[in-house]
Amino acid sequence: MRARLFALALFFVQADVFAETSQERVHQMSHQVMPFEMAKTVHVFRMTESGGIQRVLAREPGEADQITLIRQHLKHEAERFSHGDYSDPATLHGAGMPGLAELQANPAAVKVSYSELPEGAQLSFETDDLRLLTAIHRWFGAQLSEHGADARAE
Repeated sequence: MRARLFALALFFVQADVFAETSQERVHQMSHQVMPFEMAKTVHVFRMTESGGIQRVLAREPGEADQITLIRQHLKHEAERFSHGDYSDPATLHGAGMPGLAELQANPAAVKVSYSELPEGAQLSFETDDLRLLTAIHRWFGAQLSEHGADARAE
């Protein structure tokens, strides 16, 4: 009996040691999807009446290498998203991420545009389809939640 209790206690201690939050998992896996360092950047999400704006900014304005990597990545993602390829967010957040299936299924109904900012870059998502507008907002909300301290809403 004592051995069983010890084994059970050891199981729970080990499970607690290896447990991680979704924010920790996203932060640790980010290098598989994004070339820049999460700790040196911040993701900013703003939901709009027609979609939303996602900015990725260097935390320090003088981080030229991070700014270059942010711009390269978001430019590439804009092209992929325009064709319904959301494989990078699916890799990082999971294929069941809220809003993702709807965005993948109807890329022609969402205009994705890229623009540079002094401290990084941004993607704008626009649609007149209420279902896709909701999908964009749900997708942004999931990213805000899972990026934790590496993200903020505007």
